[in-house]
Amino acid sequence: MERTAAGVASATVISSATPGDDPADGWFPESVAADYDSPGGANLPEVVTPAVAVLEDLADGPVLEFAVGTGRIAVPLAARGVPVSGIELSRAMAARIADKPGGAAVEVVIGDMTTTRVAGQFSMVYLVFNTISNVTTQDGQVEVFRNAAAHLRPGGLFLVEVGLPDLRRLPPGQDTAAFTVAPGAAGGYVGFDQYDVVTQQFTSNHVTVSPDGSGRFRRIPFRYAWPAEMDLMARIAGMSLKSRWSDWDRSEFTAESTKHVSVWKTAPSN
Repeated sequence: MERTAAGVASATVISSATPGDDPADGWFPESVAADYDSPGGANLPEVVTPAVAVLEDLADGPVLEFAVGTGRIAVPLAARGVPVSGIELSRAMAARIADKPGGAAVEVVIGDMTTTRVAGQFSMVYLVFNTISNVTTQDGQVEVFRNAAAHLRPGGLFLVEVGLPDLRRLPPGQDTAAFTVAPGAAGGYVGFDQYDVVTQQFTSNHVTVSPDGSGRFRRIPFRYAWPAEMDLMARIAGMSLKSRWSDWDRSEFTAESTKHVSVWKTAPSN
C-alpha cells in the first residue's frame, strides 16, 4: 500500500466538490449520478440479474427499496411484475429512474431511509450494495431496521446486502487496505479503505488520475457492522434472522465470505 500511495503522490489531487452539485443530495449528487449507470462493475448483467431473481423469489406482494438510487435493481425487478416503491435521499440519483424503460412503474419518495415513511404495507423491504454502511452511526443503523419493520406486514422480510470489513488483511499498525489498483496508459485508479477499529468507522477513498497527471480524490465515510450486530438490530426492531448467504447464489456464509446477504423476518400475525 505504501508503494501504491507513492505512485500517485505526484498527481494533482483535487476536492470531490463539483460546481452545480446540490448539498442536499449528500454523497450522491449530480456529478456522481451522471456516471452511476455506466457499463461494467455493479451494472453488469451477471451482477444485477442474480440479485433481481432472488428478490423476485422472496417477494410476496409489493416491495420497498431503501436507497433506491437510479433504479439499478428496482427497475428490472418491476419489469418482472413485482410492484416496487423506493426511498432515495438524492434527487439527482432518483431523477434517472423515470427515464429508464419501465422506470415509471417505480414509485419514489425523496427522503432519508432512517425516518421517511411510504404509505402501505410491504411484503419485503430491501437494502443492497453496502448502502446500510452509508449510515455512519449505530443509532442510525438501528433506525434503518426499525423503519424497515414499520413498513412490513406481519411475516414480512427485510433483506440487506453488505460487504464485510477487510480487517483480516491489516497487519499490526496498519489501518489501510487497497481494494483496487488499476494503473494504465490513459491514467489510473486507486481505491482503498481506511479503518478505525475502535469506532467501526471507515472511509472509502477513490483516486482517479488523468493522462495529464491531474487527478480527482473522493472520500466517503461509512460504518461497518458485523452480522451478529445486525442480528441484534433486527431483534430490537422485532425481527429475527431467517437466512444468511455469502452471495446472491445463496451459497453458505462462512469465515471466508467477503459479504453477506441476510434476510430477517417480522413475526406473523396471530
